[in-house]
Amino acid sequence: MESAAERPRPILTAGSVLPEDADRAALVARVHDPECGGPCVAAVRGEQVVDLTAIAPTVSDLMERDDATAVVREADGGRTWRLDELLQASTGCRDVPHLLAPIDLQVIKAAGVTFAGSLLERVIEERTGGDPAQAARVRASVSQTVGGTLDGIRPGSPEAGKAKELLVSEGLWSQYLEVGIGPDPEVFTKAPVLSAVGTGADIGVLGASVWNNPEPEVVLVVDSRGRVRGATVGNDVNLRDIEGRSALLLSRAKDNNASCAIGPFVRMLDEGFGLDTVRGLDIDLRIDGTDGYVLHGRSSMSEISRDVLDLVAATHGAHHQYPDGFVLFTGTLFAPTEDRRAPGAGFTHEYGDVVRISSPRIGSLVNTVVRSEEAAPWTLGIRALMRNLARRGLL
Repeated sequence: MESAAERPRPILTAGSVLPEDADRAALVARVHDPECGGPCVAAVRGEQVVDLTAIAPTVSDLMERDDATAVVREADGGRTWRLDELLQASTGCRDVPHLLAPIDLQVIKAAGVTFAGSLLERVIEERTGGDPAQAARVRASVSQTVGGTLDGIRPGSPEAGKAKELLVSEGLWSQYLEVGIGPDPEVFTKAPVLSAVGTGADIGVLGASVWNNPEPEVVLVVDSRGRVRGATVGNDVNLRDIEGRSALLLSRAKDNNASCAIGPFVRMLDEGFGLDTVRGLDIDLRIDGTDGYVLHGRSSMSEISRDVLDLVAATHGAHHQYPDGFVLFTGTLFAPTEDRRAPGAGFTHEYGDVVRISSPRIGSLVNTVVRSEEAAPWTLGIRALMRNLARRGLL
């Protein structure tokens, strides 16, 4: 198998990555510039990316400002970079300025099982014990028995309680159904602070996994007071075989090198892009394999079972604080069942797959699948970032 360095890279341009109304959007980027040896907070303004690090040394600092959107739109900045050049470098050479994930000190959280369609697939993973060869048979059985029972049910409602009683009596209750229609959503820590990769980078799938898929999701950017300040898209890579063996293996299935991608930019909330816009976003997925394989999928936030502010409230409040803010993956409707390797085995990644997750109002996140063990090592942690910012006189 060819190495990650030898595989062809996707070609990214400003036109293919920016949202369709980029001229009206307040977009936050993060740039690694070797000249200063570390990351820069930046604003995307047309074809130019403007350094704002002297105003806000971290994205976390920027999100705490009440005037953050105005700063992104209007503040005088420092150096500038051409967006096309940053994008080109983001897929290959890392010795020149390139884009990073557009977040930094925020805790990376994720809500799971928030769509009925993917809920059934989680139940199927559990029932098969993570064995893809059993997926088709179990899918037919579970979907026939459980699917209609959940139609139109609001999580935590009396109707949900009655559905639970029915499913328990039939021996079909599941831990995934509990968080899918019960009163409390699943919220977990997806990845360590600073470990997410951005657009153009490789995304990692653990080498031991033989049944896995991307999870295209809307990602909320929330400040320390629990205010949603912006949104972007992300890939919460899912190792179905490992989590299917046991939900207690969630951290092994979810948290591996380069297994969390976020980007391309954070779109700040404003008068033209509010929470109601976020609630109606459509997320498109395209996977291109090196063998000519193509898969399309779509996830619509309008079909989510819990409101985004309910997910934020389940994450942040008197019960838990995040002094540097957090980002929250909101879950996905997408759970591919199309056979790829063998009949009845469903979809799984092949190394070299190019995964494009896009929304017209947010832009496109593009990554190439590699083994987590072969992805670029994560080296810039919190200590290194603080030392770099201090050396640059920004702290």
